[in-house]
Amino acid sequence: MATNNPFNAFANVDFSKFDFSKYDMTKMLGDVKIPGFDMEAIMTAQRKNIEALNAANQAAVQGMQAVAQRQAEILSQAMGEVSSVAQQLASAGNAQEMTAKQAELARKAFEQALANMRELAEMVSKSNTEAFAIINKRVTESLQELKSLVASK
Repeated sequence: MATNNPFNAFANVDFSKFDFSKYDMTKMLGDVKIPGFDMEAIMTAQRKNIEALNAANQAAVQGMQAVAQRQAEILSQAMGEVSSVAQQLASAGNAQEMTAKQAELARKAFEQALANMRELAEMVSKSNTEAFAIINKRVTESLQELKSLVASK
């Protein structure tokens, strides 16, 4: 969003509408020569960083899609069980039998809900662990690259 600021020449520029994809920073900065500074290595490292972030985001999205799909399956399963429960309660003879069936059904529903919550939590944890592992691997690689760049100078 552009603001009016007479002290900043870029304050009135709306960068959200600027298409950065038309500019190849490698070409633009490739001719810049700074002694002891390997621009190609820096650009390669940044490209790898962006690739790692994309991979981590993809892993996170896939994990959340799996969780959402499993939640839909759980909901569908629960809807089917509601029909079964209604039939079981309708077939109960006396009040004592009805109460016993209700207690048993409530116990089973509670156990199933706990199992479902545990399963979903494990799925989220696994997804987060996979995404973090990608980022962690890239950070380690980046530190090794930096170490080798410094050692070669």
